[in-house]
Amino acid sequence: MTPEQACMADAVLGGPRGRLIGPFNAWLRSPELGNRLQKVGEYIRFTSSLPTRLNELAILIVARSWTSQFEWWAHAKFALDAGLDPQVVADIAAGQRPAAMRDDEAVVYDFATELRREKRVSDATYAAMRGRFGEQAIIDVIVAMGYYDIVSMTLNVAEVPVPTGEEEPLKPPDAPYP
Repeated sequence: MTPEQACMADAVLGGPRGRLIGPFNAWLRSPELGNRLQKVGEYIRFTSSLPTRLNELAILIVARSWTSQFEWWAHAKFALDAGLDPQVVADIAAGQRPAAMRDDEAVVYDFATELRREKRVSDATYAAMRGRFGEQAIIDVIVAMGYYDIVSMTLNVAEVPVPTGEEEPLKPPDAPYP
């Protein structure tokens, strides 16, 4: 490794993730950028103003929209561990609006899917998100989605597989994600 790559690797290995998996090996090809990105990801994963369950919900929406197998494989587990209902996870995997979301999940789901579909959100959707979680959470979910877009693109282009012995968890979508 170059000194710059070693710096990035040390930052990832010494942080809360503790291992170079997912996009991090690919990002070593541009280590200064990779190090900056992994720091954004560290904030999003570990200190976002949104509860972990809701943050992971937004991440799953992104992973599904990209059919990012590795991202889904990793974050479906995190979402379940954070208390997201398995049926909600299954419905998102199938590209469907979950039928049995909690009220706070529905607010995040509506915000994230509307932003993805329309490239903006309505005043009503914004007001629902702001009223429930505040303005910081709006920025945190927007940045989480953008960051995981970058992660998913990296994983797909670098063809990062799920671990050996694991099946790809997502089927190709029948249509673009709603």
